[in-house]
Amino acid sequence: MTPLKRALDIVTAAAGLILLAPVLLVIAVLVAVSSPGPALFRQERVGKDERIFICNKFRTMHLGTRQRATHEISPSAVTQVGSFLRAHKLDELPQLWNVLAGEMSLVGPRPCLPNQQQLIAERRKRNVFSVRPGITGLAQVQGVDMSDPVRLAEIDQTYVRTRSLGMDLRLIVKTIFRS
Repeated sequence: MTPLKRALDIVTAAAGLILLAPVLLVIAVLVAVSSPGPALFRQERVGKDERIFICNKFRTMHLGTRQRATHEISPSAVTQVGSFLRAHKLDELPQLWNVLAGEMSLVGPRPCLPNQQQLIAERRKRNVFSVRPGITGLAQVQGVDMSDPVRLAEIDQTYVRTRSLGMDLRLIVKTIFRS
């Protein structure tokens, strides 16, 4: 399944970047003009085999906001445009570049920050780092975020043990139509 999943990731990410280029440009302009700072936000995340990589997103928070997990940040740190992007998962679109680079997959456990030690430990115990992190995943579709590291790691483990191409396609559809 891994070569097929990787091929699907590459084709879908490349097609998405090409087809969504005008949307990406409009979002970048909206982010840039709505608050000071760059349109893109780049942050270290923990990936497959616990390798650190730079994750790309549209910036949704005011410049100077501390680099913490989203659930640890005050809602006032999120810009008005950022709120809209987050609500519709549009802030994640630049991660298609991470998928092309092989650092992420379309579907998998969401990558965490290197300072989320409890989540890293829980995922390590459950072999979650054996797969590439994803733009979306089983926990996200279930509404579980990183504020509950044990539960999140358990759901991530379920994904790792039961993943299939069919499951990935269902999770992608649920992610798109839930936003």
